[in-house]
Amino acid sequence: MGKVFPILLAILGLGAGVGGGIILRPDPTEVVDINPCGDVSAAHAGDKAANVTDTTTHEAGTNENVDYVKLNNQFVIPVVKDGRVSALVVLALSLEVASGQQELVYQREPKIRDVFLQVLFDHANAGGFDGAFTSGLNMSLLRDALREAAIKTLGSTISDVLIVDVVRQDA
Repeated sequence: MGKVFPILLAILGLGAGVGGGIILRPDPTEVVDINPCGDVSAAHAGDKAANVTDTTTHEAGTNENVDYVKLNNQFVIPVVKDGRVSALVVLALSLEVASGQQELVYQREPKIRDVFLQVLFDHANAGGFDGAFTSGLNMSLLRDALREAAIKTLGSTISDVLIVDVVRQDA
């Protein structure tokens, strides 16, 4: 009887879980597929960089067409304290550019990455990734510095820099 009791408890628990899932299941509702960007895969079928980039066109508040170009690789920034790496910050960035200017971004990507890395290193050395590094003020300062650097590199083609992902891993 001692070996059967755990098996009965497992079966009873499994049954209770399934029964609870069935009872608490939400009512079936009509599922609506909302895709404000349209069929992006068809629009980029011939685009050589479609498999590694995320470009989307939408109407901005100023009725100006813009595209979002995701930079291919993430940025890894070391946070140094007392001569040692105390953390690593990983960022993924996208650029908001004038419609049809994606190729310019890809042509100048090495220069853009170099300029962005310098801004990110300066931000890290100034303590921008310490403490509450995702506070509104810190993120706004970083975003503004990245936007200024991008405008110096790409000119009026760029309108904004978006911080898509940010992760900090303490050592």
